[in-house]
Amino acid sequence: MSRRMPLSALALLLAPAACSTYVEDRASEAWAPVYPVEEAGRLDSLPTGGIYSSTSRGLFVSDRRAARVGDIVTVDFHEKFSASKSQSASGSRKNDYEIDLPDALTLGLDDGVLDNSTDQGFSGKGAASQSNSLRGRMSVSVTRVLPGGNLEIMGQKLLTLNNGNEYVRLKGVVRPEDIGPDNVVTSDRIAHAEIKYIGAGDTADTAKPGWLRRGLSVVSPL
Repeated sequence: MSRRMPLSALALLLAPAACSTYVEDRASEAWAPVYPVEEAGRLDSLPTGGIYSSTSRGLFVSDRRAARVGDIVTVDFHEKFSASKSQSASGSRKNDYEIDLPDALTLGLDDGVLDNSTDQGFSGKGAASQSNSLRGRMSVSVTRVLPGGNLEIMGQKLLTLNNGNEYVRLKGVVRPEDIGPDNVVTSDRIAHAEIKYIGAGDTADTAKPGWLRRGLSVVSPL
């Protein structure tokens, strides 16, 4: 009697062969937006009939900087890092000595002189350099207000291009005072920042070897 393979098992077998777009789409689930939840039983109007509420922003407040869960803040990427390292070393050593042996020991067969000399030298040099930069803007959401007032932010931007997708992901913690009047914070003001720029699709897949070749290269002793 024939038995069909469950879809979950089939997906598990085909997962290594899945394209990078599928993998990144599944990873995007962890970057889903967080929306504020309205308090249960919250009244739209105050029971006293007053117009002031301590939980509102006020009637004449024009500052719309992010401060609560669900608020939007714009991040200005201003990342630029460069590093270089060089090292050199050299050394030399030279040694000479001479011993004159008595004729009684050599029986007069030679002049009784033993000499030796050594000359050693070493030199080495190494250098390394790396640089990267990231420019642009994207808006993210406040996902949590931490004790002390700091804001945890997280967001993702998905760009669909020809034969591929581009994922820009950001997570970190910012201080409210680092957010400018235009509701923009620079990326160098984000603590514990996790910034990812990932490409997926046909174009990205052609730039890396297949999963079978990568697996063989890991176990191959050559």
